[in-house]
Amino acid sequence: MTSPISALGAVSGLSGVGAVGGVDGVAGAGATKAVTGPNTDFAGLLSKGLESVQASQSKASDLAVQVANGTLQDPAQYTMASTEAALGLQLTMAIRNKALEAFQEIMRMQA
Repeated sequence: MTSPISALGAVSGLSGVGAVGGVDGVAGAGATKAVTGPNTDFAGLLSKGLESVQASQSKASDLAVQVANGTLQDPAQYTMASTEAALGLQLTMAIRNKALEAFQEIMRMQA
């Protein structure tokens, strides 16, 4: 008797497919294996990205105060920092919106 997943043996040479291994019963999957590869810590990567956006916004805010006080020698620094912070926020919002759309689509499929 052949396993219903035996056809996956042909793709075991591909990188990242090794974690598929043997699936013994989806209902009681038991312990899961740790994911290996370039995306091992998605939450950490996401947190690092959000911290980077927050740092760029803080830098732009500090430079805005310096421009208002007249202590900043080169106002172009503030312009660049402000633009970087705005682009970071736009990218963060776009990612959030796509994730929310994907979640809503999954919920619609289950209904």
